[in-house]
Amino acid sequence: MSDLEAPLRPKRKKGIADFLVQFRWILVVFVVLPISVTIYFLIYLGDVKSDMKSYKKRQKEHDENVKKVVKRLKERNPSKDGLVCTARKPWIAVGMRNVDYKRARHFEVDLSAFRNILDIDKDRMIAKVEPLVNMGQISRATCPMNLSLAVVAELDDLTVGGLINGYGIEGSSHIYGLFSDTVVAYEIVLADGQVVRATKDNEYKDLFYAIPWSQGTLGLLVSAEIKLIPIKEYMKLTYKPVASNLREIAQAYADSFAPRDGDQDNQAKVPDFVEGMIYTSTEAVFMTGRYASKEEAKKKGNVINSVGWWFKPWFYQHAATALKRGEFTEYIPTREYYHRHTRSLYWEGKLILPFGDQFWFRFLFGWMMPPKVSLLKATQGEAIRNYYHQNHVIQDMLVPLYKVGDALEWQHREVEVNMSFSAPAFNYSFSF
Repeated sequence: MSDLEAPLRPKRKKGIADFLVQFRWILVVFVVLPISVTIYFLIYLGDVKSDMKSYKKRQKEHDENVKKVVKRLKERNPSKDGLVCTARKPWIAVGMRNVDYKRARHFEVDLSAFRNILDIDKDRMIAKVEPLVNMGQISRATCPMNLSLAVVAELDDLTVGGLINGYGIEGSSHIYGLFSDTVVAYEIVLADGQVVRATKDNEYKDLFYAIPWSQGTLGLLVSAEIKLIPIKEYMKLTYKPVASNLREIAQAYADSFAPRDGDQDNQAKVPDFVEGMIYTSTEAVFMTGRYASKEEAKKKGNVINSVGWWFKPWFYQHAATALKRGEFTEYIPTREYYHRHTRSLYWEGKLILPFGDQFWFRFLFGWMMPPKVSLLKATQGEAIRNYYHQNHVIQDMLVPLYKVGDALEWQHREVEVNMSFSAPAFNYSFSF
């Protein structure tokens, strides 16, 4: 066996959980999708209602809600009430990990009201938002202004609080770093009820640097001030196929955003966005994107692809067409590009709805996609929950650039994987 050959494994015996997973689409189509659409609509109406309020009024409501949090924490008896955590149920979070610690006794604090954009400061180029504001909400507010967060997560439902306290790395991270690297200030309520504003150069700078990846263990995040950048109406996206071994695929990935001549300060050579997808151990497609004006996009001969329409092919499958047609370029409306993986939940949609990518389903029911991850988790039951926990993995990895080739070969040797790159890291999923 060569180093790149995946080891042969004995076939796993199938049980009742396999049957439930195989026919789970029935519950998804007739229950989860209709409820998801209803929830999306109600959230949209709530966002519209919130948008009608002035930033001053939103800030006033925010301050009142912070006082409620402080009051709640003052009621805690440290010797009896256990550790502090949010009252958000584990199944509501977008992540697929089992949050079993919340099954234990904890002192819960309700932060469900913290879901508003508090300010868009065009002069300071700062967006002040509450932790439950999601990516779709922010891009809907900022893109019409030709503004955006520097790092935008692709899935609409990912929240600011989750990306800060957890992990946020996307296609523009080779320029701006992790999502948390674009934050300039945190408003934190500590366990004793003290409210502090932490920045990189004030008395709470230790807290400022400790909050990212802390999983909410250091305090309750109630707002964050995040950098904005100027953007244009379209993303000029170039698809480049690579047919080679994993070492060469890793090198092509590096070349897509880090020119070999080292001239990374030349903006003409470094794209605004980089993404790569590996479909097999010998096939990959790398995409580089640059912001483009609507005047440029609409020039004669240019192709505009509105990937956000419900009937369009899922993005990762559209990108795979480059493997046959070769390198090509098209223009995608910027906000639609930001959320290109939302409808299919990357490639997870195919596992949930095996026929979800078919034209007839996309045309008739694609407008209902995606099912809310929270509802998928709430309706899966203990058997399916444990099945996914044991047999399915969605994993982000952060490795040095020079180690990407080694990491790819190790993963291919251990498991067969589907991978998506977001410079300078990648994520993958697989099923046993």
